[in-house]
Amino acid sequence: MSIPRPVFIVAGVGTGTGTGAHSARLFSEKGYSVALIGRNGDSLNSLATQINNSGGNAASFPIQSYSTSDIESAFKSIYTKFPRPDYIYRVGLFNTGLAVFGSFLDIPESDVIEVMSTHYFAAWAFSRETIKAFKENPEDERTGKGTVIFTGATASIRGNVATSSISAAKHAVRALSQSLAKEFGKENIHVAHAIIDGRIATGNNTKLGPAPKEGLKPEAIAESYWWLANQDKTSWTWELDLRPSFEKW
Repeated sequence: MSIPRPVFIVAGVGTGTGTGAHSARLFSEKGYSVALIGRNGDSLNSLATQINNSGGNAASFPIQSYSTSDIESAFKSIYTKFPRPDYIYRVGLFNTGLAVFGSFLDIPESDVIEVMSTHYFAAWAFSRETIKAFKENPEDERTGKGTVIFTGATASIRGNVATSSISAAKHAVRALSQSLAKEFGKENIHVAHAIIDGRIATGNNTKLGPAPKEGLKPEAIAESYWWLANQDKTSWTWELDLRPSFEKW
């Protein structure tokens, strides 16, 4: 009987230069098949092509939104593309992002709903599907049944001027991850939350302006995620925070 190939599922790869994309590349290099979920079909297809041309095995699963129904549909497609018993779903990374900044009194309700949907409700749907998949896995003697990782931010633990919406959403995702870690850890499912305390050097422009030339390297964040996914189950991390050496905190 052949050994099933592990699958890495990531939601949120942006333009292909950030944390989600670099994590996908790294896990592919380590022998994982890669399932890419996101709203930018062109970026997903481009990243999948890059990975496949490098000898990997990746497929893109574009969605219209991060609604529960769209995420459930994406997972059904993943199960068809990477079917058991040839594949086994071992790691999920929730890495979506939508930043809404501004004065509390100026932010419309529609923006608040969108940021909560993209962060908390999407995280809820994504983790629900990954955990259901992990529960069917045979247990790895060292690492357990699977790992789901949430990308957090400074706003996950601290509110500030102009962050009332994004901070509330990120706090909610952090609380979700902690609750899941406590509930499913005893079933040997690892849940981890990473606070990215600083700006990521992606080379892209954002709502905060151009990304810094010196900041958190997305490939370095990916290495930390690889470490999380391979922790011995006798010594799991729920939360870690990552920042550049020069970051003021």
